[in-house]
Formats: sequence, C-alpha cells, structure tokens
Amino acid sequence: MSQELGHMLVKAGKITPEQLAQALERQKSSSEKFADILVRMGAVADEDELTHFIGRQLNIGALRLSDVELNPEIVKVIPLDIARRFNVIAISKLNKTLVVAISDPHNIYVLDALKFITGCTIQPVISPERAIGRAIDQYYRDSGGIGDLLKGLEDDGGLQVIETQDALDESDLRSQVQDKPLVKLVDGIIMEAIRRGASDIHIESYEKRVRVRYRIDGVLHETEPLPFKYRAAIVSRVKIMAELDISERRLPQDGRIKVKVGARAVDLRVSVLPTIFGEKVVMRILDPQSLMADLTQLGFPELALKNFQHAISLPYGMILVTGPTGSGKTTTLYSALKTLNDPEVNILTAEDPVEFNFDGINQVLVRSDIGLTFAASLRSFLRQDPDIVMVGEIRDGETAEIAIRAALTGHLVFSTLHTNDAPSSINRLIDMGIPPYLVASATKLIMAQRMTRKICPHCRKEIELTPEHLAALGIAPEEAKELHVFEGAGCAECNHTGLSGRTGIFEVMPISPIVERMVLDSASVDELRQQAVKEGMLTLRMAAVGKMKLGLIPIEQVLAESA
Repeated sequence: MSQELGHMLVKAGKITPEQLAQALERQKSSSEKFADILVRMGAVADEDELTHFIGRQLNIGALRLSDVELNPEIVKVIPLDIARRFNVIAISKLNKTLVVAISDPHNIYVLDALKFITGCTIQPVISPERAIGRAIDQYYRDSGGIGDLLKGLEDDGGLQVIETQDALDESDLRSQVQDKPLVKLVDGIIMEAIRRGASDIHIESYEKRVRVRYRIDGVLHETEPLPFKYRAAIVSRVKIMAELDISERRLPQDGRIKVKVGARAVDLRVSVLPTIFGEKVVMRILDPQSLMADLTQLGFPELALKNFQHAISLPYGMILVTGPTGSGKTTTLYSALKTLNDPEVNILTAEDPVEFNFDGINQVLVRSDIGLTFAASLRSFLRQDPDIVMVGEIRDGETAEIAIRAALTGHLVFSTLHTNDAPSSINRLIDMGIPPYLVASATKLIMAQRMTRKICPHCRKEIELTPEHLAALGIAPEEAKELHVFEGAGCAECNHTGLSGRTGIFEVMPISPIVERMVLDSASVDELRQQAVKEGMLTLRMAAVGKMKLGLIPIEQVLAESA
C-alpha cells in the first residue's frame, strides 16, 4: 500500500522520488504510518490533502468529517467494536446502501466484513484515520465508553466492593481485581488515553469521587468520574499489572506496564502515591511511535539545527540540554543518540528512568537507593571504553566534575540541567564548584528548549495585533504591516480549543572562542547572552516569535516565553 501510494504521488508530481525513498526508508525503522511520515517530512501539507488525492486517484469520494453532522442512529448501524477494529464510521443510508467513511479503501476484507455484518451494500468514502477515530469517540460517546464499563460493574453481581479501605485484605483485593468488568474498566481507561494521544493518565481519589484526567498536548483534560467505592479495586488492578505490592498503601511505589495496541507495544511508567483519601496513580505513556527520533523533524530553525548537528558530530566535548520537566529534553537527546548510533561507536547512558529502549545503545537504570547514582554510573562508564556517554541529569558537583573530565579526555558527553535558558547554565556549573576554565574548555554547546502548543490547521484564522501586543513583542508598527498572525477559532478537530499538537522552541548556544574567553573572564549571564545573540543565537522569545510569524503558534504562546 505505501509503495503503491508513493508511486502515485510521484507520478502526480506531489512528491519527489527522493522523498518517496526517504519516507519508505523511515517506515522500515519505525511503526509510523506512511501518511504520517509524509506529513512530518513536509512532503504533503496535511492528512486531508493526502486523503483527497487518494480519493481522486481511486475515483471515490473524500469526506472531511468535521464539516458534517452525522445521524447517531445511522452511525450505530455498525457496532462500536467493529467501528473501532476497522476504523470506520457509517455516514448515511439509503435503502440498502450504506455510505461508510474508511481510511484504507484498498482493504477489501473490511468492506466484505461490513457488508456481512450490516446486510447492506457498502459505498466507501475516504477520510483521514485520526478524523474517523475522533468521530467514533464523539458519536459512540454514550456506548462503550467508561460510562458503559461502569454500568457493567454495577450490573455484574460478581464484584464485591468493600467500602472501607482499612478492611481490605490482600486475598480480597486479588479476588476483586481479576473480576472481568473491572479489568475491562482499567483496560478501557488506558486504551482511551492511548487512542487520544495522551502522554499521562491521572487517577485521583478525593473525598467523594475518583477523578480521571488525561494529559494531551501538555494540558490535563478531565473525563467521566469514577464512583468512589471502586477506588481501591482500580488502584489495586493497576498495581497488579505493574507488579507492585497491593497490600502496601502507605508508601509510594513505582512500576512499569507493557501493553499491546494493535501491532505496536506501548510502555506505561506507573507511579502510586498515598494521599489522604486513597492512592493517586499516574501512568506515563511511553509510546515509541510518538518519539520523533529525527532531528530534522523536531522544529529547529535552520542555523540552530546546523549548530546542533555540528556539535554532536565532534569527537569529544559536553553538550547540555536545559529546560523544565516536559520540555522535550529526553526526545532531543534520544534523537541525537539515534543519529549517532552506529556499530563503530560504544554508547552508554545513565537514566532515571529509562523511557525508551534503543537497540545498539547500552542503557543503565540509575538506582540511588542502592548507591547506583548518576556519578557512580558515570565513573563506571569510563572503564567501559565508551565513545559517547549520556548522563540523564547533572544534579550535583560530583556528577558535573566527572562529566566534564570525561568530555576533556576524548568522550562526547550529553546531559541535562534545570536552568531557565542556555547562558545561565554556565553559571550553574560554576556554582556547582566547577572552575571556569574547565567549563569553558569542555562545553561545546548548550541548548534550552520548551514545548509550545500549535494552532489547529483546520480552524486557523488571521488576526490583527494590538499596540499592546506589538510593544510586548518589540515589533515596529512598520514591520507589523507585513506580518500575518493567526489563532485557532476552535472546531471539532481540536475539541474547540483552537490548538492542536505541539512544537519545540529552541535556544541553541554554541561555545565559540569569544564566548569561551568571556567565561574565563567571569562574564555575566547578560553579557554571554548578548554575545551569543550577536553570533546568531535566537533566544527562546525570538524563536517563539519566529514560529508565530510562520503561523504555527498563537501570540499567547509567544508571550508565555521568557525574554
């Protein structure tokens, strides 16, 4: 299918043969869909454009589902489990002909199965896979969701719920958590999160309710609440899946769950925390398919990408990535390591925790409770004949000193710091007790980054900047006349938020000879920043303004970045 579609696109002049070869090569090394790869590469504008192209080539209709309102009764002609399994949704019905939106019209098996199940002649129209998934979530909302699973719990007399947490005993809990409706409920919560592209699942106990929230594009979204009486059974089910101690409810616990979604495996990192009304569970979804391990796709400006690629190609030195939790530091580091991963080099990493597994890279899980700290791991690494070393985080002077000495003795070292921007990382290392001459000679590049939300491409509209906006951004009125700024109006595609997806904002600071001398002369953070900007560095604010000018992010996201 991918190759056939690719050749059709080349023949129509939509993509080049080189782009096709590159996309097919990427597909071999990942579980990503061919259409997604083309969109990420910028070979096609978006999934809608590709869908309409396929429809024209196959002489079938193409439909943007967000533009139409469906009849719920017709939608439910196809049972929910079938709709989800085949990713299809019924659009309209005339006599014995059922019009069905499908993402893969080549799949004759699906069309035959739908004909058998519905007893109708199937007329396919093509729609993007994600749009069909959102429509299924919208129109089947009253059936098959968490509410339906909860109803199953209430209707099933086999589940015995004990109201008082203190009365629970391990054998009672183990009996309850194997109950089929409860298993389906927890599985449904996880599956819904993965389907919606969430990065985290929060299950929280309060005085009279249990709240479930999904973090999507960096923002938490509340879902249907769960009855309070199921709190212990739900948490215990998660604990059993993560191989944790279900009888321990006084101390925090951490574990891991591996689940299979379709053809791909997804890891869940589980954290359980005791609170006054029960235990709070957070599951971080580690989906390899969502990891963009290609530097060119992370959103770097041209000069910043060139500087970063040059730094990681050096034989030795230290490269630091800074930013708050959730700013994409791990993705950037993994992308760099994947670029460098080669049978000719020995790569070792010390991580807390190990989020993704990479073939060919030796990854060590840091365990401070038994003395395996970042510093201890790094010290051992130097006896393992490494070429490239990654230290998950420099937290103290000891780790910083070992990392810098490794960088000065022929190793390429990657690590992270928690600082607000790139120039202030220099002072942070010096404050840890590292002499300025070692910082200056070992550090090759420092990069600060943030993740910011993008404007929904389906409801994007142009707006005019106010004088207050121009003053805050430092944009002259003359320049504003040529400036096109957008925001999202809100539509079904973005859940009426006007925002969809995220992109990176990068501040990339190479340590040039001039900057190196300034570090030796104890220059201030402001002086280092001014010199780096002179040499072409974009600050976080400048990089955000650049993304706004490209129509990718709204002005609110720009103003959220530090100057």
